[in-house]
Amino acid sequence: MNDDTRRLVLNKLKVLIVDDEAAIRDMVAMSLELSGFGCIQAENGLDALALIVDEKPDLALVDWMMPEMSGIELTRRLRRDGILNEMPVILLTAKAEEDNKISGLESGADDYITKPFSPRELIARIKSTLRRAGKLDAERSISVADLAIEPASQRVKIGTQTVKLGPIEYRLLYYFATHQDRVHSREQLLDKVWGANVYVEERTVDVHIRRLRKALSVDGHEDLIETVRGSGYLFNSKLTTE
Repeated sequence: MNDDTRRLVLNKLKVLIVDDEAAIRDMVAMSLELSGFGCIQAENGLDALALIVDEKPDLALVDWMMPEMSGIELTRRLRRDGILNEMPVILLTAKAEEDNKISGLESGADDYITKPFSPRELIARIKSTLRRAGKLDAERSISVADLAIEPASQRVKIGTQTVKLGPIEYRLLYYFATHQDRVHSREQLLDKVWGANVYVEERTVDVHIRRLRKALSVDGHEDLIETVRGSGYLFNSKLTTE
């Protein structure tokens, strides 16, 4: 991936900066934008929650010390929310003691950066966190047995035919395609696709699997999703179509 392509990929990634000091938010935003990220800002935890729901950022940089709702409290609240709990969070703080770092990570933060920090370190840590979350690889198209998934536009095609999927079916397919040739239990799929704190019955998975198979029923592509009796489902990357 050359620099121009990498910048285009990063421009599709949005970072939320949460800090009650406008000067710090602007400084961080400038560094991120120069590196190709999109940025949105919030000055407190409540505004951040609203932006997360509306804008769906790919990562949040959260200051620890904020009035009304601290960064720790915001992170804990996000981790309790089934829809928001998988968004990566990096805490920014002047608290450098080991106990503080442990508290930050135990709250659900993915990383912890102490102030002052250099722009290069910040960008490197953001990219590392996004990579672990699978976000930096999300722009790569996936092709299996004439099935093409284009994550940037969330389009799915079989040959030249566009496949229409609902949001859950798309997330199921994308999860399967990025975790091929392994068995996934219904409980695991609920955790990874719906979210750990969303309480729905396991048979809900079966309903959406049936819908996904029906949508993929072009030239036998529904067979990409195999049922493993007593265990769950498997995405078979070895499928061959004629």
